Amino acid sequence: MLSRLLNKYNAVVRRSLKLTAFRGFAVSIEPTQENERASAPNNWENARPYSELPGPSKYEIIRGFLPGGVFHKKTFIKGITSLTQKYGDVYRFPAMFGKPESVMNLNPNDYPIIFRNEGIWPERRTFESLVYHRRVHRAEFFQGVDGLLTTPGEEWGKIRTAVNPVLMQPKNARLYLNTLLEVNEEFLERIRHIRDPLTLEVPDDFIDDINRLTLEGVVSIALNTRLGMIHKNRDSAESKTLLKEIRNFFVLSEEVEVKPSIWKIIKTPKFHQLMKTLDTLVVLCNKYIDESLKQIDLDSEGKFTSEVGKEKSVLEKLLKIDRKIAVVMALDMMMAGVDTTSSTLTGILFCIAKNPDKQQKLFEELKSILPNKDSRLTIENMYNLPYLRACIKEGMRCHPIIVGTMRRLPNDVVLSGYRIPAGTDVSVSSNLLLRNEKFVEESNKYIPERWLRNDPEGNKYQLNNPFLFLSFGFGPRSCVGKRIVDLELEVTLARLVRNFMIEFNYSTDNAFIQKLVFIPGIPLKFRFQERKE
Repeated sequence: MLSRLLNKYNAVVRRSLKLTAFRGFAVSIEPTQENERASAPNNWENARPYSELPGPSKYEIIRGFLPGGVFHKKTFIKGITSLTQKYGDVYRFPAMFGKPESVMNLNPNDYPIIFRNEGIWPERRTFESLVYHRRVHRAEFFQGVDGLLTTPGEEWGKIRTAVNPVLMQPKNARLYLNTLLEVNEEFLERIRHIRDPLTLEVPDDFIDDINRLTLEGVVSIALNTRLGMIHKNRDSAESKTLLKEIRNFFVLSEEVEVKPSIWKIIKTPKFHQLMKTLDTLVVLCNKYIDESLKQIDLDSEGKFTSEVGKEKSVLEKLLKIDRKIAVVMALDMMMAGVDTTSSTLTGILFCIAKNPDKQQKLFEELKSILPNKDSRLTIENMYNLPYLRACIKEGMRCHPIIVGTMRRLPNDVVLSGYRIPAGTDVSVSSNLLLRNEKFVEESNKYIPERWLRNDPEGNKYQLNNPFLFLSFGFGPRSCVGKRIVDLELEVTLARLVRNFMIEFNYSTDNAFIQKLVFIPGIPLKFRFQERKE
């Protein structure tokens, strides 16, 4: 049964590659002559061998990270940019520190070929330190159920097939609207409480409040539980520890997974710190999960959810499928759903604040369905907000939170004229191209209209290659939390713009720093002026 479902799902994905409804407008994916040649059966014989693909040596990489080297104290992106300038858009990155050799690919003409050949269970390099934590360090807790982040192959397919109906259907995600509106109402009151009465600016550490908003939202959806992170329990030691360790997870994972590390040979101090952080997160998150499970087990009449007029939690829905999967998915939602959503929201707010004309246009759209500041968003009226969604997509284009995605292809393919053997890791570094004028018209301007269907102003700015914008990944392996994040962003931006005129009167140059994901690196002193209408 599972095999038939997966084969059917893969067939749908293959058909979607022929005509993709891409982020609000339809884009035909017509292969260029180069792609046609790359797909031809005899092209393998005509292509150059893999051994001729250029790239740096191990020595060059190690020397580059030492004092005086080209990568010393530079971000990963600057390092990749330097290598691209030297070796071209496609090059080999050597096997180092227990990681296999990989191919860095910044040629968007190759991306359709990569995704057409990803298979029914797409493989990508996992977070090996997280795998170690779940299979070795805390094997007694996870008991062989690692979750989507670390499970490969058919086992991943089984978990993904189980959770997709709960998390990936838009109609199911929108059922959590009332839950998020309740959380957002507290967030708006928090802004009114902390902003300076004269300047109307929020404090430097506003990112802490954004993190609390996203954590409170994800826990409310995952567990139907309120932690009180925004007001009630914001000063509790437990809430502060939880937020600190979630941030440490991303910081330390970058040290262990992205930067050169010998933890597979010798367990380094950073590795031990990461294991300790993950242990703390498991203990804290599992405490909330256990409390929610007890409520669900005692709730034979379904009053736990129905009494408060909310949708059943993700945990409760998944319990009907598999208890272990339910627990690990709830844990992953809390660990992975805070900094990612917070950084995305921050980037969108930068764009809205720096483009008052676009903000006003969004306000007019919101006012048409929310005539008063306290008018309520509903599932029905949220369908009539195309410009809201365009503003969000354009903000994500301007400030992506990851470099791209990766695939370990099961088939031999030809990319940029080179033979790439099956089993090779290929990095699709598409987000590095989103500010490149070669691929995106007026790439340094915030133009939400480029995402609107049949918009005369935006038509000339639309992306010609749909594989450039992969904010949630692509295909069967796309982010399982996409629908929830979409709803969080839509609700939060709609409520903020309907209630406040938002400004940011400082530079946003180098606003983000790279860890495992990009996180804000400057004070977020947004100005929130109350709207009178």
